[in-house]
Order: sequence, then C-alpha cells, then structure tokens
Amino acid sequence: MVKLNVSELLTKRGKTKYWLYKNLGMSYQNVNRIINNETKSISFETIESLCILLECTPGELFKMTTKKK
Repeated sequence: MVKLNVSELLTKRGKTKYWLYKNLGMSYQNVNRIINNETKSISFETIESLCILLECTPGELFKMTTKKK
C-alpha cells in the first residue's frame, strides 16, 4: 500500500498541520485528510506543492507499506 509521509516530514521540519494548511491553499479538512492518509487520490499539483513546502522529493513524500489482511 502506498501512503503519504506528510506527518513524519512535518515533524522532521518542525512544522505543524496549521502551517501546512496556511501555505498549501486547501481547506483544513483536505489538508487533514492528506496528513492522516484518508485521501484516495492526489493531484500532481498538490504533490509538487507539498514537495516544495516540505523541501522533499516525491520519493520522500510517499512510502510503501505491506498491507496486513
């Protein structure tokens, strides 16, 4: 399963959900869904914005996990 690594990157950078919300230009609900991995899709534009804000690459933004049954 592919998951977003936003929460960990925020912690590493010393940033908060609120900071991301203010800088990403999305609703707080959508930002919260992204951080909590509750979104089913994400646009390239959002990926690019997250990478710029979090100073990371797309490879760092995503992580692969094994899904347990």
